This record gives sequence, C-alpha cells and structure tokens, in this order.
Amino acid sequence: MHVLSAEEMQACDRATAERFGIPSVDLMRHAAASIAALAQQQFPGAKRVTVLCGRGNNGGDGMMAARLLADAGAAVRVVLLGSPSEIKGDAAVAWRELEAAGSCQIRIVGVAGDLAGHHHALQTDLILDAVLGTGFKPPLKGLALAALHWLKESAPAGVPILAIDLPSGWPADETQATVDYPVFPADAVLTFTAPKPAHVFGQLTRSWDQPVVVAPIGSPDEAIVSALNIDWAGSAQALTLAPRAADANKGKFGHVLVVGGSFGSEGGKAGAPAMASIAAMRAGAGLVTAAVPAPALAVVSSHAPELMTWPLIANDAGQASPANLAAERVAALTKGISVLAIGPGLGQSDDTSQFCVGLLEATTMPAVIDADALNILAKQQDLLTRLARNGRTIVLTPHPGEMARLAGMTTSAVQARRLDVARDFARKHNVTVVLKGARTLIAHPSARVAVNTTGNPGMAKGGSGDLLTGMVAGILAQYKDDPERAVEAAVFLHGLAADFAVREQNEHTLLATDSLPHLSRAFRFHSRTRNGYVWLQGLPGARAPMNG
Repeated sequence: MHVLSAEEMQACDRATAERFGIPSVDLMRHAAASIAALAQQQFPGAKRVTVLCGRGNNGGDGMMAARLLADAGAAVRVVLLGSPSEIKGDAAVAWRELEAAGSCQIRIVGVAGDLAGHHHALQTDLILDAVLGTGFKPPLKGLALAALHWLKESAPAGVPILAIDLPSGWPADETQATVDYPVFPADAVLTFTAPKPAHVFGQLTRSWDQPVVVAPIGSPDEAIVSALNIDWAGSAQALTLAPRAADANKGKFGHVLVVGGSFGSEGGKAGAPAMASIAAMRAGAGLVTAAVPAPALAVVSSHAPELMTWPLIANDAGQASPANLAAERVAALTKGISVLAIGPGLGQSDDTSQFCVGLLEATTMPAVIDADALNILAKQQDLLTRLARNGRTIVLTPHPGEMARLAGMTTSAVQARRLDVARDFARKHNVTVVLKGARTLIAHPSARVAVNTTGNPGMAKGGSGDLLTGMVAGILAQYKDDPERAVEAAVFLHGLAADFAVREQNEHTLLATDSLPHLSRAFRFHSRTRNGYVWLQGLPGARAPMNG
C-alpha cells in the first residue's frame, strides 16, 4: 500500500472523477458510509453522537455520516463551525441534504464566543472530528482553534473521539511522531483510499493500540500514484499468507545459520543467539543451526530440541576465536546455508571482531547483521560496500544508537531525521536498513522505504532485537527471491505478535519471548478485513480502552 502526500491524494481524487468518471460526491458518500460503519463497530454503545464539522469536504464527510448514524437510530447533533453560506462544492450538497433530512439537531457557531452556549453538545457518547482534513496547513486558528479549547475544557472525561481523515490540526505530510502544533485528540482515526505520511509516522491516537484505519471509497488502483517511494510494511504480509504445498519438505524453506553468543568466567550472552534461533524456526525456516562458542553450546541447545548447534572454537574469554576462519572450518560451517544471521551476543573483542569480519567476507549468502556485529562494522565502513557486492542481500537491523555509530552522527540526529538517515545509508551502501524503534523503518537500496505500524512500548526490553533478527533471517530464507517484502513481512509480524502478547500481559511485564506463542496468531491475521478496510494500527474487533 503506497503512502500518498496531501497533494498526491488530491490528484488521486481528481483523476478518479476526471479519468475514471466517478463523481467526487459519490466518493464523499462512500466515505460517509465507512465512517458510520466504523463508528457503529468500534463504539456500539454510542447512542448519542456529536459531529463537529468544518466548512470543507472533511465537514461534508461528517455531515453525510451524521445522517447515516441518525438513520441507524442514534441521536445526532451537528455543530457547524462557520456560516453555511461559505460551504462550497460537494460539502454544500452534504449540507443541503442534512438540512432537508431533518433527522439531526443542527447548531451553527458563527464566532468563537458562541461555543459557550453549546456545552450540551459535548454531553454525548461519541464525538466525530470532521473539522479539518488532508488539505489543512498548520497551525489551527480561528474557530477551529477555539473549538479545540472548548472541547478540551468542556467535554466529559472518557468521551471517545473518532477523527475523520486526520485529527484536526495534524498536517498530513508530517513524518515526525509528534508535532508542536495544537491538534485535536483522537481515540480512532479513519482515512480513505491510502494513508498519508502522518498516518504511518504519527502518534495520532491517545493510546498506541487504538485504531488507525484506511477505507476504500471507490478510487481505482490506477489513480493511486505516489512519488514519495514510501509504502506501508503490512502489505508485505501477503507473502506469508499463501498456504504451503501439500508435498512441502524442510529443504524447501531454507537453512538459517545464527552466529553469536559468548560464555566465559566473567559471564556471557548465550540467550541472544538462542532467541534468534528459535524465532527463525518459528518464522518457518526449514532448518536452523546456532553456531556459538563451545562453552555456550549446552545453554543454547537446551532451549529447543529442534535446534541444531555448531561449536565454535572459543578464546580464553569464552568468545568466538579467529581460529574458526580456517578454510575447511568455514566450508563445513556454511555448507547448505541459505541465510546467515550474525551478531546477537557475539561481543566486540579483537578476536570476535576478526572472526565476524572474516566470516562475512568469506561467505556470499544473504546476511542479517545485528547487535555486536553492527558495532564491529561501524569501525570498518568500507567493509559494507564490499559485502554488498554482486547484489548480495545485506540486512542491517540497528537501533538508533547503532545507527548513529554506523552513520557517524549522534543518536538525537538520527531520531530527528529517521527517514532520511535510513534511506540515505541504504542507498549509499547498497544494503537494507531496518531502523528499529516506534514506527520501524525498512529502507532498501532502491531508496524505497516501508514503514511498520505494529509493535508497542512493552517491546522496549532486552531480547526483542534478537527475535527480530531471527524472524528476518527465517522469512528471508523462505523467500530469497523477494527479499524486500520478506524483510518487511518479518518486521510487521514481529511487532504484531507482541501486540497480541501484550494484551495478556501489560507494557511493564511483557518479555520478548512472550510474543513467541503469539506468532501463530500473527501469521493468520489479516489486516485487510472483508469490507476492504485496512488496519494500520489496532486490531479489528478489539475495542481499545478510551481516554479516561
């Protein structure tokens, strides 16, 4: 699913009408129907509904939705911000039909001072925010700003707000998670045809698990065109939804080699390669081998009987030794391997650095590079270019601190320009960059970037990155001919499994491995429901707690 700018969305609407003969007022009717349907689905107890309408097409969507909700039995109030004489185009059609229907109470607010006389309109079960939409340029001012203050001061605590298109005040093209502008709060967001940058990058709702949904309203695929080169990562899940052939065998689904771990007298990191290996198995890889220093072997192998292991020669500190780079040992270790995953728990000593670099240079299979291996590579920038020679798939999975070391900048600079940093680095070094964090980015050598919208704050624990490394390697092993979508699907499913898991835990108690039992649900999940709605955030049928 392509992400469209505000200008591209307007061009899509024009093309739908002019090239494909679908009247724009019909698009508004379809939008209104989807608003009413989602409102009834997500807020079934809402018997009283208040619709705050601006004078543009966003307000027109709200007016038409108000009539539909009234026809369904709700007591609906419509509060128009501004004079009806200023309503133009399709919104004027919506206004005339609203007045003629007579099924809704209509209140017209001409100036900010009039809002004080309409506090009763906020004594309701649901508020629809149809004040401003995609075409808005910040900041809020005039009646819209006054309405925001009125809403915050007068609405009872706990009344949910469904934002139509975007929370009013939020610029559609914003790629930052938060904005400094005043914006309307939201407990659900419904947009149309395609997401805009704010829908995939922004924290639009009061809670991370509240819905952000895209509804089709009739624009043909040929009209949905974007030059942003940004997609929604969840679309790639289609790759994993196809059933396996009846005659499938383990040889058809790849063999992942996980290299990492350490275990010595001063402690070690044996859990990291174990978690990565189990995740690769759970993601569907046919075979998984964990190659770890010999002292760590017993710990790693104890986690799953299905896991194969390979003892690496260890130095005195229990870390991988350069002695493992002997040609015959490398050949034996990598025979039949489809994907190499290297880094979890590896360490960064001189010995492990030499081993890590040597193994990467001695192999040609796709590689997923994480954790300590990333920090080793950060000290040898020229190595990345050599690794990606001849079209080799190289996937880096840094958190912001690791990305900062790779790119030679501060972590705060990375976070301020996440999209540009990931895209520029991927293009420069011909690698795929999975820049982790809220709204993980998957930037490809082609400069295309996919934005992931699954995941939650409970994942901010040790081990989450190790699971992701394993899942990326496991899915890449199965779909080597489609590496971009394989990586995107892995990132999406990793976050989705954690979203399922946190509902049985909470954001404080969730452990990384708690998501493993929920991978099955994640793989079966369909983000596009039968009515065509696509859930960028939240889960269909789940009513997330509202602000209270």
